Amino acid sequence: MIFDYEYFKREVLKLTGINLSCYKEAQMKRRIDSLISKYKIEGYEKYVVCLKTDRRMFEEFINHITINVSEFYRDIDQWKVLEEKAIPELIQRFGKNLKVWSAACSTGDEPYSLVMAMSRHLPLSNIRVYATDVDRQIIEMAKKGVYPEKSIAAVPADLRRRYFRQTGTEYKIADEIKARVEFREHNLLKDAYPIGCHLVVCRNVMIYFTEEVKDQVYRKFCNSLVTGGLLFVGASEQIINHKEIGYFRKSAFYYQKAL
Repeated sequence: MIFDYEYFKREVLKLTGINLSCYKEAQMKRRIDSLISKYKIEGYEKYVVCLKTDRRMFEEFINHITINVSEFYRDIDQWKVLEEKAIPELIQRFGKNLKVWSAACSTGDEPYSLVMAMSRHLPLSNIRVYATDVDRQIIEMAKKGVYPEKSIAAVPADLRRRYFRQTGTEYKIADEIKARVEFREHNLLKDAYPIGCHLVVCRNVMIYFTEEVKDQVYRKFCNSLVTGGLLFVGASEQIINHKEIGYFRKSAFYYQKAL
């Protein structure tokens, strides 16, 4: 048997359910090779053995390949559009009980930001955000809701005073915000998508996928949305064939399911 990268991808799929073929190979292979080098492991075969036998190394691997980079109100100007235009429009069209999905939510910064942004327009009791990620370890971190100061730097001052409590060098988000988010494990590449969503947020994740996989995921998001619902993407992400899929482009980072 040849213990090359193709072998490694097959073993990872069996171990984790994560299909590395869906990711841009050069970027992903570089990330994996850096881990192998860190532990001075000789080749993919021995690294697979380590992943099967060392829980700590396995969890580090999952965390590393799922690219968990997040912060509250990332790209603040985009969040202003969400807060000042998108959310009021959605409330006007669909009412106060919006179904919101934060896909690939990482450490929870994004879904908690969504709750705070929506709290400008709705009572907290009306807000429910469904937040998912493929990394179980990261979901557990998100549920705790504890962050370094750097992560919350962009949070508007009034929301920061109202919903965060400093504990040493870290900040804990208020339980009333945490209570509005439901976290679940979910793999965008293989699991069924929720339906009936009014807003889907998936930001700075698609840049790591191949073009073919991007197309598949954007189509599934479109199916998740109700007619007139919105998809909120990252600053550097564009849906080139958005009309073909069934989106109307409202701005560089907001796409509406065509009416």
